[in-house]
Order: sequence, then structure tokens, then C-alpha cells
Amino acid sequence: MSDFIFDDPLTGGSDAPAHHGGGFHKPGKIVCIGRNYREHAKELGNEVPTEPLFFLKPSTSIMRDGDAIVLPRQSGRVEFEGEIAVVIGSRLKNASESEASSAVSGVVALNDVTARDLQKKDSQWTRAKGFDTFCPVGEVSEGKHDLGNLVVITRVNGEERQRANTNEMVFSIPMLLSYVSHVMTLEPGDLVATGTPAGVGPLKAGDVVEIEIEGVSRVSNPVTGPV
Repeated sequence: MSDFIFDDPLTGGSDAPAHHGGGFHKPGKIVCIGRNYREHAKELGNEVPTEPLFFLKPSTSIMRDGDAIVLPRQSGRVEFEGEIAVVIGSRLKNASESEASSAVSGVVALNDVTARDLQKKDSQWTRAKGFDTFCPVGEVSEGKHDLGNLVVITRVNGEERQRANTNEMVFSIPMLLSYVSHVMTLEPGDLVATGTPAGVGPLKAGDVVEIEIEGVSRVSNPVTGPV
């Protein structure tokens, strides 16, 4: 396991904030995939996309295990979205699925926290997805993993709310990485969050939300009200 520590100044560098006694450097970008589980698309009243739907979260939304998710004053409904994220280990541009799979250097649990009311209100998702503290990430499990057989679980106050296997995805992880690389170059240290399964729900102050990639990575965070 390792924290996000990147020496390239384009992906955080030495000016990135130190945290809990160790480096906590930020990826250059966080690419997120929407509606990549059929049942999740249905629960929000959306069609399953015919090609990957993706968006970006700012690196300023990232925080670590144990840090508090802060509910913003601008939103009346903030929801958890447990996801499997992969860390890019080598540059990908116009990559094949095989090349994309080989470029993954690690897997990490991620919570794509979302202001659902703002997502529905806005024509694009930057505000709803981009608040500070809206991207908790766990420790990276480095090395090779079976990307087609990972299990993501979300618990709120110890109660299981989401569970799914990557074999239930609409688009596989290698396909997603290949697809994105034909639009934008993926650089070492970039994070790609691969979508959330059905079961998303609201968070309130006092909750504790945990995302686990079974046997691989986890991130747990308390929830607080506006400050």
C-alpha cells in the first residue's frame, strides 16, 4: 500500500500539501466515468450510455482516509458513490485495451461524493462533483490486479449500501482507459474512477461512510455540516 506521492511538479510536486506526517501529493487529473453499471443508471432514471460518459473532478477535492467530508451550504442533498479507481503508471495516448491494462500501476478505493440536487439542476457536473472534500481516496494497492474481478462495497454507519463486481460494468476498465486516452492523454499519477453501482444514497452530518475494494483498499470518512 502507498499514499499518493508524486514528484513531478505537473502532478503535485514538492509544493503539494504534507498531510498526517507524510507526503500527500495530488494527481494531475481525476477522470470519472458515469453510469457504468446498468442498475445505477436505472435508479437515477437515466439510459445506459452507448459509449463511455466521463467527466473530471478537481484535484483539490481529494482527501485521505479519516478526513471529514464537509456538506456544502449550496446543496440540500449530498450522496455517496463508492468506486474502484485505478492509478495510471505510464503515459497513455491513443492506447489499445491491452496497452491500457498494462499501464495500470495500482488500484484504490474512491468516493465520488456528489451534490445530487446540483447535478440535476446544472447542465454539467463540475459544481456537483467538485467541492472540496468530495473525493476521498484510500491507500493505493500497487501492482497487478484482476481488473475484471474486483468487488466494491459501500457502508454507511456500518450498514452495507452498495456491492458490485467489475464484471457487472457496462464498459470494462481496459476499454475505459483506452477510450479516454483517445480523447486526452493520461499521465503517470492520474486517477481514473470507473463508475458507481446501484445503491447510492444521501449523507448527513454525523455519518461515517466507508468504501472498500474487497481485500485491496478502503477509505472511511466522517461527515460534517457546513463550516
